[in-house]
Formats: sequence, structure tokens, C-alpha cells
Amino acid sequence: MGASLRDIARLAGVSVKTVSNVVNGYAHVSPATRAKVEHALSQLDYRPNLSARNLRQGRTGVIALALPELDAPYFAELSRFVIEAAAELRWLVVIEQTDGSLERERQILDGVRDHRVDGLILSPVAIGVDELAARTDDTALVLLGERIHDGPADHVAIDNVRAARDVTEHLIGLGRTRIAALGAQDNSASGTAPLRLAGYRQALAAHGLPETVAKVERYRRHEGAAAMAALLEHRPDAVFCFNDLLALGAMRTILSAGLRVPEDIALAGLDDIEDGRYSTPTLTTLAPDKAELARIAVDLLKRRIDGLPGHPPQETRAGYRLMARESTLGR
Repeated sequence: MGASLRDIARLAGVSVKTVSNVVNGYAHVSPATRAKVEHALSQLDYRPNLSARNLRQGRTGVIALALPELDAPYFAELSRFVIEAAAELRWLVVIEQTDGSLERERQILDGVRDHRVDGLILSPVAIGVDELAARTDDTALVLLGERIHDGPADHVAIDNVRAARDVTEHLIGLGRTRIAALGAQDNSASGTAPLRLAGYRQALAAHGLPETVAKVERYRRHEGAAAMAALLEHRPDAVFCFNDLLALGAMRTILSAGLRVPEDIALAGLDDIEDGRYSTPTLTTLAPDKAELARIAVDLLKRRIDGLPGHPPQETRAGYRLMARESTLGR
């Protein structure tokens, strides 16, 4: 059986109330007394009862993370960073998959309170600003991704327009002049695809270069492979794929056609998933700082859970960097 607050108080020569104040981080304890209590805590290897503390504070110590596709490497890697950031606060994370379904996103948004979680981090695909503003569940909420900007909740993402422009500029800087984009979507009036398409177009327009755009329904390897097969008829000398899975599928098609990467077609993606670091050739990509994205999201959620009043929803940008590898630079 672990040490109790009474055991700590007896060893430190203070009251149980003083020990409780130190354990709970209250400021009104003298440095000398705090040092005695902390020494006693260490000696007896005290472990606080987090469940009891959370119940007293009306909290569970559990948050939810809702993502479109758990089997997509980008979201799997992002989940790991969210879990790590939450663990620093001694929070547990429950993960939900929405499949990008409007109905599923509504269910999660409106039913978070019923599942006894303190907050929700959501990457929406289908739900819009109006529906988000009309939600009746007041559980703390932070948004990821590009679906909703300037909405009624804190939001963190990278600058996708600038990121796509930077990738395209990298290809232009290599002397490529017939640069195609792979990843536009007919069913996406908002979100990631139009922003990355805008960045691609800005870079081409700045250099007076023509555009060639291939569309997909989903950002999966097989869609990248099929779209690349159609693009080969246009003979691009470079392709910017809107995520790494599309790029890996496109690479397979290029190599199967007897062409070389990057000698015949330079290829770049976006997301920096681990697969791209071990493909042959290795994949040039734009790497969002996933650890920073997760850390910002968890920090924003903590602020809302703590109930800080008078703070309007924040739009926050995480960093990124270009990872130039063999698929554009050669070996």
C-alpha cells in the first residue's frame, strides 16, 4: 500500500493540509516548508491518486481525439504526438475515427459530454462553421486541419498555401518547367486540397509556367498510382503530390513505365510520413512539425478546460520544413 498524506505529514513535521497544498501546487506555502514536504514525498515515493483528484475537480483526466482515418500514416503519427503531449499533463487520450462522415462528426461533437471526457481535439472533414457554432455540448474543443478557419473554436494547422508554394518553388528551382499537381478534389470546396492547389498555382504564375492538375477522390496510394498513369500522357518533368501516399503511388507508376525518378520526372509529396524516408528513391516532402501541432493543440485545450474567460478563439500556425531527398535531387 502506498504512502498517504498523513504519512508524509508525519515525516515532514507539518499538517496534512500543508502536504495537500504542496501536492496540489498551491502557492501559499513557504519555500522552506515546501522543501521539507517535497523531500518527504520523495523519501516515501508518494504517488498521488489522480482519479480522486480529478473527481474533486469535476474532471476525468481523459480527452478525446477524433480523426478521419486512423490507418492513414499521417494521422497515426500525429496521434502518437498528441498522446505524448497529453501524457505530460497526466491525461489519457481516447481516439475516435470519423471516416470524414458528417453524421459521425456530428455525433462526436454533440455527444462528448456523455462520454465523460474533459475536452476534444477534432480534425473535421465534413462539418462546417454554422453547425459547429450551433453545437449544444460545451465541452472544450480544439480543431485541427483546414476545414474550418475563424470559427467558434481554437484552431491549429500549418500554412498549407505557403507550404505548397514552397514545394513547387523547389521543383522550379531545379529547372523543371512542366510541373503537374496531383491531388485536387471535385468534392472539396474547403479544406486541404484547394489550399495546396492555390499554393501550387501561385508558384507557377510567378514564373509564367503552365499548370496541369490531376484529381483524386481520396489521398491513398492506389489513387496516386491511377492519377499518375493519366498524367504520363502530358509528359510532366515534375509532379507535386498533395500528400505522401499519393506520391508513393505515383512513384510506382512512374517506375513501372520504365521512367526514372528524378531524372525523367522529379517527385515531391507533403506530410513526411516514415514510409517516404525508406522508399527507393527516398521521397522529397514538406514536413509539418507534427510534434508542435500536437503540443499546441493540447496546450490550447488545457486553457479551455481550465476555463480561462474572455479569450476569443485562436488561429495558430505550426511550423514546417522542406525535406529535399532523392526523388528530386537524385542520389
